[in-house]
Amino acid sequence: GAPMRQLSLADRGQTVSLDRSLDDVAPTCLGVARLGSLQTAGSSFTVWMQVRGSSWVEAKEGRFRLRQGEWIAFEKESRPLVQAGRNGLCVGLNLNVEALRVLTEMADCGLYAGRGRMNRSDARVALRLWRDALASGQPAQALRPLLLHLAGLQRGLADNVQRCPGRSRSRKRQVFGRMQRARLYLEGNSHRVVRIGELAELTNFSSWYLSKTFQSLYEESPQSLSARLRLERAADLLRDTDMMVGEVAAASGFDNCCSFARAFRARYGQSASRFRENGGLLPPQSAKSPVGSRKYSTATQS
Repeated sequence: GAPMRQLSLADRGQTVSLDRSLDDVAPTCLGVARLGSLQTAGSSFTVWMQVRGSSWVEAKEGRFRLRQGEWIAFEKESRPLVQAGRNGLCVGLNLNVEALRVLTEMADCGLYAGRGRMNRSDARVALRLWRDALASGQPAQALRPLLLHLAGLQRGLADNVQRCPGRSRSRKRQVFGRMQRARLYLEGNSHRVVRIGELAELTNFSSWYLSKTFQSLYEESPQSLSARLRLERAADLLRDTDMMVGEVAAASGFDNCCSFARAFRARYGQSASRFRENGGLLPPQSAKSPVGSRKYSTATQS
């Protein structure tokens, strides 16, 4: 019947690729479960929520690990490929321009690229609203409650829109969306040093404008965020894998062990090997957190 066309599901190792021609039609519910993988076509904004287990996501912005209770959202050219872990369930939405426009008019809020966490009850509500939309057989109309819920999850982000340069609200939103995308790119590339030029190209801003706006928005420069994310990645690898310290340094984008050792100690107040011996526990007050980082909780990735 009709409702089936409104869901694209990849389950039990299936690989599903969304056809571009379907993309602009109606918003659709997406689901990826148990080693299934789903490739989006690239003309829609997508939002993903990890309900159970974990998933890997590969997109134009890089590679991400989604853990239970995390969400991630991508701009339309990002073409994310989502692959669920063995017992993973990740649900999502494919949103065309019209659906996003309706949200802007309805609630004076937009949805932006980025990632974050949901608490348990928010995650439960999201799953229930996703199922309701699916069951109705008319996701376009039935998605409104879910879109508002997602916009609510992003409320902390949306407060930053006003701080963006731009004469009109829609221009500020546009600038903010691109800054969020640059931020996501840094998170998706925490295994290497990212050049400002790459971020400028991704956002279509000049390097100067990008750096200035990013710094004023997040109270941290792209370079310092990149360094912080790479050290957080290193900490994850020391905690979760048996890689040697030199391998961890290389996998976190450091050219040599000395520069890694210095940077790691400066951030975590102990050497990498001591950190591992302590089971990845930090001495109190050791992780130096820049002012801006609390406004936007980044989920660290491995």
